[in-house]
Amino acid sequence: MKKTIAALGALLLMSGLVVQAQKSSVYVKAGLNLANISVNKDGQVDDSRTLPSFHAGLQADLPIGSFFAIQPGVFFTGKGSKLESGNTSGDNWYRVSTRPYYIEVPVNAIIKIPLGEDARFFVGAGPYAAIGVGGKNKVEGELFGVDFSRTQNIKFSDDDPFTSGEEGSGYGIMRRFDYGLNGTAGIEGKRALFSINYGLGLAKLQSGTSSSDDELNKHRVLSFTLGVKL
Repeated sequence: MKKTIAALGALLLMSGLVVQAQKSSVYVKAGLNLANISVNKDGQVDDSRTLPSFHAGLQADLPIGSFFAIQPGVFFTGKGSKLESGNTSGDNWYRVSTRPYYIEVPVNAIIKIPLGEDARFFVGAGPYAAIGVGGKNKVEGELFGVDFSRTQNIKFSDDDPFTSGEEGSGYGIMRRFDYGLNGTAGIEGKRALFSINYGLGLAKLQSGTSSSDDELNKHRVLSFTLGVKL
């Protein structure tokens, strides 16, 4: 009898897993990033430094019951910031932009609230980890009436965020590894979704020097995303 009950329990569990697997789905997602870098110990940013970029990738939706889901994903995403000083109509001004690109893997826990037959509001959060794969720094301006412009590739050191040893310095050499927290909210329908996301970087992004100024600089990214279910 006990064996029969155990067998039935295992069968029910397997059936539940199959049902959940059948309900799981994958989305192709892409959208706009408004990237920035924190400038003080409270993690605040200078709004004038916001840099537009983009993201694109895949996200799975793995239901746990009727109102919860786990959503792992993998994305190609742009981050960074810009800095401007002086009046571009004058003889002395400059503009600097840093555009690093990452492969990012977020894993969010999601709560879904039905809004109708085919629509649900969702909200959630979770961690992310990312690895730098490329990017460019661009400097342009005018000094005493003489124009200058320079573009160079961003270099990534192999410092991980947990070590005390550092290599290089400045935005020209960044730590390859980034990590942080995500928050997301949006609306999903039968075949598509729209979401607003915020990425709160926790890793110091610059490699080199242990000054207090460097310790302040971490990624901040506000994103607007459209997704289509495969």
